[in-house]
Amino acid sequence: MVVVPSPYAEQLNRIRVQRRTIEAGGATTVFWEYGPVDAGTTILAVHGFRGDHHGLEPVVAQLPDVRWIMPDLPGFGETPALAREHTLDAYAAWLADFARAAAPGAVVLGHSFGSIVASAAVARGLETPRLILVNPIGAPALEGPRGVLTRLAVLYYAAGARLPERLGTWLLRTKLIVRIMSIAMARTRDKGLRRWIHDQHDRFFSGFSDRETLRQAFVTSVSHDVRESARDVAQPTLLVAAVQDDITPIAAERELRGLFPDAKLVEIDGVGHLIHYERPREAAEAIRAFLG
Repeated sequence: MVVVPSPYAEQLNRIRVQRRTIEAGGATTVFWEYGPVDAGTTILAVHGFRGDHHGLEPVVAQLPDVRWIMPDLPGFGETPALAREHTLDAYAAWLADFARAAAPGAVVLGHSFGSIVASAAVARGLETPRLILVNPIGAPALEGPRGVLTRLAVLYYAAGARLPERLGTWLLRTKLIVRIMSIAMARTRDKGLRRWIHDQHDRFFSGFSDRETLRQAFVTSVSHDVRESARDVAQPTLLVAAVQDDITPIAAERELRGLFPDAKLVEIDGVGHLIHYERPREAAEAIRAFLG
């Protein structure tokens, strides 16, 4: 496979990175530590559905003076599945346990599905000074502009889990479906950037541990949203939302801001659900301003 060079490679290459493992929530969690060990700020970042820690590296590249702790979610990337059903309760409990062990007191950041997990964990007691949500899922996926497509995706993941193993695995990992997903989410007109985004999805969007875990995680991702946790998050919260995000419309993000006791909304125009790939500099600027 020909790897498409990252437009953020030069910045990332200047940042220290170390792969580490730790026991958390019943899983040998694999995580990466970026940036200076003695940084004044540590951010614990939780990636989105089907991806792994690589997805948030473009944002890391913009904040080289921050220490980042980025795990692969259980069942994705290099972290094995949990020995229990992958519900929101399970993911939130895992994140709280991981945070206590690997990054106590860190600022917590979640992207997309990670925004659901991060907000749930903080609402349930994970100690953090601040919460940052990028492309937060602020409305029910089954009721949004792509509600019909979401329902079809539910059938897709169910079929992938129930078909004979070889056929089901092929269905879930076929590059055709991954490319359709990637094309649907990308908004940039920069051909080089689009090519790199598609390459990232080709490389890291199918690293799930097994078919049933993937199905469980997807059901969890479309059965919950950040709204159910928002009122119980006392910490100052930053929402970084995309004006053209058709997974959660910007109007719903504006309503979501009002549910938090203390929240700020930064809107980024000209991008959809891939802020972390297409507009990481603007996201990083919002994060830096929020952290002061």
